[in-house]
Amino acid sequence: MTSPESRDYSFSKSRKYPRSSGVTIDDSFPESKSTQKPKLLQKRKTLPVQFSVSGQLSPWPTYTSGQTILQNRKPCSDDCRKRTSSWQQQPMGIAKPRYLEQLENYLRKELLLVDMGTDSSQELRLQPYREIFEFFIEDFKTYKPLLSSIKNAYEVMLDHQREKIRALEPLKAKLITMSEDCNERILAMRAEEKHEISMLKKEKMNLLKLIDKKNEEKISLQSEVSKLRKNLAEEYLRYLTERDARKILLADLNELRYQREDMSLAQSPGVWGEDPVKLTLALKMTRQDLTRTQMELNTMKANFGDVVPRRDFEMQEKTNKDLQEQLDSLRADYEEVRKEHEILLQLHMTTLKERDQFSSELQDIQHTSTPRPDWTKCGDVVAGGPDRWQTLAEGKNSDQLVDVLLEEIGEGLLREKDFFPGLGYGEAIPPFLRFDGPVQNKKPSRKDVVKLLKDAWKERLAEEQKEKFPDFFFNFLERRFGPSDAIAWAYTIFENIKLFRSNDIMSQFYAVLMGKMTESVYINQKESIAQLLKEMINADSQNEGLITMEQFSTILKSTYPLKNEEHIQELMEAAGWHPNSSSADLFDYRSLFTENEEGQSEPFVQKLWEQFTVEKDEYLQELKQELGLELYEDVTPSKLRRALMTIDPTLDKQNLNTHLSQAFHIPVSELPEDNEDESIVTRLQTAMERLHMSDVKRVGPREPESAS
Repeated sequence: MTSPESRDYSFSKSRKYPRSSGVTIDDSFPESKSTQKPKLLQKRKTLPVQFSVSGQLSPWPTYTSGQTILQNRKPCSDDCRKRTSSWQQQPMGIAKPRYLEQLENYLRKELLLVDMGTDSSQELRLQPYREIFEFFIEDFKTYKPLLSSIKNAYEVMLDHQREKIRALEPLKAKLITMSEDCNERILAMRAEEKHEISMLKKEKMNLLKLIDKKNEEKISLQSEVSKLRKNLAEEYLRYLTERDARKILLADLNELRYQREDMSLAQSPGVWGEDPVKLTLALKMTRQDLTRTQMELNTMKANFGDVVPRRDFEMQEKTNKDLQEQLDSLRADYEEVRKEHEILLQLHMTTLKERDQFSSELQDIQHTSTPRPDWTKCGDVVAGGPDRWQTLAEGKNSDQLVDVLLEEIGEGLLREKDFFPGLGYGEAIPPFLRFDGPVQNKKPSRKDVVKLLKDAWKERLAEEQKEKFPDFFFNFLERRFGPSDAIAWAYTIFENIKLFRSNDIMSQFYAVLMGKMTESVYINQKESIAQLLKEMINADSQNEGLITMEQFSTILKSTYPLKNEEHIQELMEAAGWHPNSSSADLFDYRSLFTENEEGQSEPFVQKLWEQFTVEKDEYLQELKQELGLELYEDVTPSKLRRALMTIDPTLDKQNLNTHLSQAFHIPVSELPEDNEDESIVTRLQTAMERLHMSDVKRVGPREPESAS
């Protein structure tokens, strides 16, 4: 056996070359670590070790580069130099060590035996490599703890992977079960769709049968009309034949009458006693009358030979009129049936589209639907307990409750922050937030923030408003807290008002500060509420703070004459009026305008603000409809001026110019006149967004269409 030092040195030389890495294993290895070690020692005894000439393990194949590597190493002890010189004295033609060849042959045989097995696995293929690694651990005593720890680490990782694979097998079975369940649901839905399709097909067949029946009725009516026309033609021919026979009969009767008269004259005894000249003259005159009468008769025949008797004409005309009415009625019935058929087809197509749409929506809902949340659970996690959560959630829908919950969570996270990250000095950053570096969180209460915002509004209303609102806000903070703490308070106030959107004062201040709403909107709304309170105070003659509901309704209608009855009723209900209550009941009107310590207004003031927003949206939508343009089209000041005057005829010139200035973002002095050539245009969508930010409202009622 070689000394530990020689084995350690040879191992240090050989570890500079890469060795094979880990192998994937299975959990079917039958033997434990305790039973493996005796077998490994028995096998190790059968493997002789090949020594080098100098009594050390051979450094093959490091003889080619060992010298260069040793030159780059740091200076070592004399033993290292001796070993280096002994290696340098070795001949260049050293073959592969016998010990290495025996290890490779042993590994090859073991792998071959494993591959010949019927149930060989990756765990069995890993066993020969483990044995080789055990040989190295037993040979290199100095590095045995390190190599043993490496082997134990890999064994622990392999055991962990086995346990993880076993844990994932139930999940795989559960996944298969869920897949089968989903397939069954899909098959059930398809069966339901097939049943619905069959029902629609039956309905279609019934409609087709109805259409065939109507077509048959139409064909029968057409055949009846053709039959009536044929009968009319036959009657007409019969009447013509009768007319001709009548004419012939009249001619025969006239001829017989003439013959009878001639015979009576010939048989009369007084005729022979007459003068022949007189008789000749009478005969001549009679013949002339006969010729004239014959000519008149021929003229009458030529003119009125084809004339039908009036009675027959009227009878045929009446029959024709009846048939025409029947035909028109049948045509109307046919047109109505045809229209009904088209409507039914359209309804059928619409039903199919709706069926497909509802089916897709049903699938989306089934995939994305979630159970309705139990909001009472939030009372256990919100600060203040269930009582405070009940106060916060009163009268709010699910969307508003989500906002309230997010505010509560965000407030907790905001108080945990000690510093805010600076946003830098970019152009997109508001001026009062331009700072680079961490900013201290002052952590004020919500009450302190509301009080600070109220003071800022008071100071803003007291000055002339020459500077922009963001600059004023930062200057106000500098005057209040000093230049050193102004930026910290700016970040703190900004994060608070951005979080608490349900708070009226914070949300309105945030909208004005970020340019989403002009100051005039907030100021005019406050003035309107103050004017309403003033009217109520004037109506309170006893100065007791009480008025009747009837007085309250009258004041609302006089202060807001453009509000309809529905909006007036909403305001009265927000003030506490109920349909069953009497109009003579007194109530405290001053409580409608109070605010709590956190700046939250009463429902009446909130309803006023909500109605103001709705009325502005309706006014702008009416303006868009009057313009008749799409949002991507351009609009000029003249078009917008005419549209505003159409929907709001009582709008004065000052407010009109103010609206145009805000819509086109230019000063009032630069606005062109209505009859001038305008080169100022802007996108309709941009103009509508600017008007929505400003204080736009109706001044007077729109004139009715008949009057205009």
